[in-house]
Amino acid sequence: METHISCLFPELLAMIFGYLDVRDKGRAAQVCTAWRDAAYHKSVWRGVEAKLHLRRANPSLFPSLQARGIRRVQILSLRRSLSYVIQGMANIESLNLSGCYNLTDNGLGHAFVQEIGSLRALNLSLCKQITDSSLGRIAQYLKGLEVLELGGCSNITNTGLLLIAWGLQRLKSLNLRSCRHLSDVGIGHLAGMTRSAAEGCLGLEQLTLQDCQKLTDLSLKHISRGLTGLRLLNLSFCGGISDAGLLHLSHMGSLRSLNLRSCDNISDTGIMHLAMGSLRLSGLDVSFCDKVGDQSLAYIAQGLDGLKSLSLCSCHISDDGINRMVRQMHGLRTLNIGQCVRITDKGLELIAEHLSQLTGIDLYGCTRITKRGLERITQLPCLKVLNLGLWQMTDSEKETKGLKMGDFSPLFTVRTWGNSRRWQEELVRPGVFNSGSSTLSIQQFVT
Repeated sequence: METHISCLFPELLAMIFGYLDVRDKGRAAQVCTAWRDAAYHKSVWRGVEAKLHLRRANPSLFPSLQARGIRRVQILSLRRSLSYVIQGMANIESLNLSGCYNLTDNGLGHAFVQEIGSLRALNLSLCKQITDSSLGRIAQYLKGLEVLELGGCSNITNTGLLLIAWGLQRLKSLNLRSCRHLSDVGIGHLAGMTRSAAEGCLGLEQLTLQDCQKLTDLSLKHISRGLTGLRLLNLSFCGGISDAGLLHLSHMGSLRSLNLRSCDNISDTGIMHLAMGSLRLSGLDVSFCDKVGDQSLAYIAQGLDGLKSLSLCSCHISDDGINRMVRQMHGLRTLNIGQCVRITDKGLELIAEHLSQLTGIDLYGCTRITKRGLERITQLPCLKVLNLGLWQMTDSEKETKGLKMGDFSPLFTVRTWGNSRRWQEELVRPGVFNSGSSTLSIQQFVT
């Protein structure tokens, strides 16, 4: 006896619909009344973010979202008042307004006129007309906020950070990327250094200060003293940070991820400070810090041997530095050494010998490696991603040393920079390159 799908209980239909993507969930709801009722069960839409173009009035829109239990909204284009969203979504949990260039302080002020206790995440990235005035509204009415994204809001000043430090004590994640007017004073507000005016956001766990050019080592001192629970700190492109500032960070026991990419004043001395402290980092990025060299790798091996991810792209490291590091870094999972032009096959052989847990490696622009080194790397048992590109080989080398991958079953991804100037991906199996039946050769890996 066959059982038709129409005989299934609504609860079972809801479980099935829960595996569909958002578009198919909506299509299933249009099949019949029974499917519509099952598809509108809140479990089907758990965690879904509605992506909306607010162009004209739609009286059924927000009741429909609320009936399905949707509490996360992204506004893709905003041609109506933001208050239209806030009034329609009484229990909104997450509001993403990133890229809504026409959003102004006035529009946000009309929307936030009373406390919205349910809102936990607000994204205002690239809302370039937003100023400190809006942050005052946010601090007053969104006191339950845990995540605030302000990347690219270039009109924010230290006064805005004072308002955040005054009203958003529950904040856990704050993104201030490219807020060019911020200085050490504003970071002091966040860290509770001005308790007479604001308590600070002392519960912060993630802080992004990328490209905040006015910050100096004093900011790092404030962070180390006040934001002791911080787990992720992004200081990439902060040119005012120096080795002395890293001494302040070296005893932040809760810190797990530190991004120092393109901090031009960071050198081996700064890495020494980090390694000699009490840090328990799992991720470190010092890519494009051109004063970081082989000595840094020795320090990392001594004091930061718990790293799972290490990025050293374009640093002045060589096979000798690799040799100093790999013997102590057995737990490393991701290693990015793209554009480290002094790395040769010897370095790859050392990596293959000692970093058996490696799942991803970036070799983009490592122009001195050959087929021999890659043969060793692809034998790593856990390798899933291999990033290649910008090889310099003669025509004869291309013919005699072509990488033969056709025999390989798809177990890991090779990412290359193709002639079309776009990333290409090929799935290959770890193993020795051979000359059997093949469809892919080294020419496809060379620009």
